[in-house]
Amino acid sequence: MLNFDFYNPTHIVFGQGRLADLDKLVPPGATVLVAFGGGSARKNGLLDQVHTFLGNRKVLEFGGIEPNPRFETLAMAAEVVRSQQVDFILAVGGGSVIDGTKFITLAASYPGDPSDLFRYAYVSVPLEVVPRVVPFGAVLTLPAAGSEMNNGGVITFQGGKFPIKSDLTYPVFSILDPQLTYTLPPVQVANGVVDSFIHTTEQYLTYPVGGLLQDRLCEGILLTLIEVGEQTIAEPENYEARANLVWCSTLALNGLIGAGTPGDWATHWLGHELTAAFGIDHGQSLAIILPPLLEVRRSYKREKLLQYAGRVWNITRGSDDEKIDLAIQKTRDFFERLGVKTRLSEYGVRPDQIPMLVEMLKSHGRT
Repeated sequence: MLNFDFYNPTHIVFGQGRLADLDKLVPPGATVLVAFGGGSARKNGLLDQVHTFLGNRKVLEFGGIEPNPRFETLAMAAEVVRSQQVDFILAVGGGSVIDGTKFITLAASYPGDPSDLFRYAYVSVPLEVVPRVVPFGAVLTLPAAGSEMNNGGVITFQGGKFPIKSDLTYPVFSILDPQLTYTLPPVQVANGVVDSFIHTTEQYLTYPVGGLLQDRLCEGILLTLIEVGEQTIAEPENYEARANLVWCSTLALNGLIGAGTPGDWATHWLGHELTAAFGIDHGQSLAIILPPLLEVRRSYKREKLLQYAGRVWNITRGSDDEKIDLAIQKTRDFFERLGVKTRLSEYGVRPDQIPMLVEMLKSHGRT
């Protein structure tokens, strides 16, 4: 097993009716900025509930944070935090809103142009650059990204998608009430299952280093997602299925399963370029990339692919190559059963557009 540090200070508040805990989780007397995305949080009454449970605190709102949150929007929110002397930020939404809030709190505390922070894409923003931030919490409405229990985010800037993180950008707390996800459209739930699945495979389908527990944790997440994925789409108010999806999504990217093991994030980097270039949903982009990536890199991932075939898909017959072939096919089939298409052509991407994607990867230093 490789050497590792593991640190995660986020307080998870899980279960039905936990939104009421906001009153004791948010500092009394704080000026709170509620950050959210589109109009669904207002239409379904969630914002009204948030206001109720925040009580007599001064509450400001900043809506309109996009899927794949844009730098320009987040910079405006950071200016609100500064000008209104906000003491606490509450992100209400999915991964995009929580990712965006991480950038907002860094940008609000940075004395220069917030775009400077992209100098630290792919590394952590140094504490000497941003030594303190406005604390923030999250109310999760979409299980997918895992942003509710890690310190990283992905921000859209100048046509590309760039990671940003800091030791200071862990949420203080995250409320995970599976019932708050019941009204999600099926396509968003399916994308979330895929995102969680591939967060896990990117920390699992690499090469053996003796991380026996980490492997079993990954396999447990993958098996659970396979078990509940279709069910939670077909039965959106099945609490048990949705609760398991929510918790799998969080555990897939809170640092635990990757501690002491190698990761391979090529699927995500390639997927980010597809999203930036063609507007393909993040989860859909990952479902397109993973099966052929496993095929192309099969010789490097051979031992773990065979382990994946046996332990996750219960493939015990045939030659080693036949087992790997079937495991990759079963992976693709699972995504298709969720309703997520897995071919570039099904999203209107043409072969002659691939060189443009390669150039984008080069320009972002991801080759």
